[in-house]
Amino acid sequence: QSAIFNFQSLLTVILLLICTCAYIRALAPSLLDKNKTGLLGIFWKCARIGERKSPWVACCCVIMAFSILFLQWPYWILRLGG
Repeated sequence: QSAIFNFQSLLTVILLLICTCAYIRALAPSLLDKNKTGLLGIFWKCARIGERKSPWVACCCVIMAFSILFLQWPYWILRLGG
């Protein structure tokens, strides 16, 4: 399935986008700051969310990691075995 139809995968993609944009903005702020509007402005907005809501984003990362490792992981073992 694609990430659009699977809600948990969609949340994972959005969370990774927020974390990646915040990291890129920390390394090279001018890269994202020049595109505050338009289609590329989405990346600037994701970076701002990652910066301002960092405790919430970190909490979501931990919850998502726990969910993927302990709730989906046995499913992947069974899928690889059969």
